[in-house]
Amino acid sequence: MTGSLNRIYTGDAKEVLATLPDSSVDCCVTSPPYFGLRDYHVDGQIGLESTTRAYVERLLDVFNQVYRVLKTEGTLWLNIGDSYAGSGRGKGGINRSMQPKASSTGYLFDKPYRLEGCKNKDLIGIPWMLAFALRSSGWYLRQEIIWHKPNAMPESVTDRCTKSHESLFLLSKSPKYYYDHRAIMEPAKYDGRRDTVAKDSPKYSQVSDDPTHNFARRAHERWPNMAHGYPARNRRDVWRVPTRPFRGAHFATFPPELIEPCILAGCPAGGVVIDPFFGSGTTGVVARILGRNYIGIDLNAEYIQIAEERLRRSAAI
Repeated sequence: MTGSLNRIYTGDAKEVLATLPDSSVDCCVTSPPYFGLRDYHVDGQIGLESTTRAYVERLLDVFNQVYRVLKTEGTLWLNIGDSYAGSGRGKGGINRSMQPKASSTGYLFDKPYRLEGCKNKDLIGIPWMLAFALRSSGWYLRQEIIWHKPNAMPESVTDRCTKSHESLFLLSKSPKYYYDHRAIMEPAKYDGRRDTVAKDSPKYSQVSDDPTHNFARRAHERWPNMAHGYPARNRRDVWRVPTRPFRGAHFATFPPELIEPCILAGCPAGGVVIDPFFGSGTTGVVARILGRNYIGIDLNAEYIQIAEERLRRSAAI
């Protein structure tokens, strides 16, 4: 198999990735199943390991293959959520997707309870455990981006704040990599520092052949040059993106607005984006809208059917 484009492969992510050629993909945008969140009732699923170490090691196996198939200048954009250790009381229950919570799966899942190294009520730190493990395995850990969810789900807690963010890590295969910062610049807002700009400053009086290095002066205000028709600045690392409901059977879906800047910055036009945990197919939908190709992989045949239908609908628009 040579890795056909714009198709979804059914199977274990590690095994399918092993069949793809080296250095054939520009960018990976993905969100693996979270540790201890829910049971998808598919043999071989990730997320029901008995320890956090086993969970991280399984993900390392997958991302080692992602590393191999990425081009030298490739990037990985990885969304991952955290979990709390608990007392073990109150197990069971059904979430809104009608999928049993992982804590209700009996002997298969005892994890976020009584975890080694964690006390009852400890925040486990899954995202950084995985990020550090990836760094140790050879990835360059470039940045943590905060996905701020303004419409976060309420939590029945009174001894801490309600969680309204997740981590989105930018990792690269090499110290120099493809990153189109102009494609995701954001509107610049004047911050009030009128007197810090001009006044014979050599920095702001220089004119460069690169228009993004020039600064326009308006009554001593500093503004980056125009981009996308408005004064713009380099994108900040907190992204305010509301979650979106999805009526399909898949519970955890990417908002397209979260994926779009990852693909615009990380994959050139006509390039290839891969998602080894394809789920309901949002990565593929956004990739095609933005003029990129995709490769999807998922273990769950039911979710692949949902993804294929979404891709067909988006292609018809």
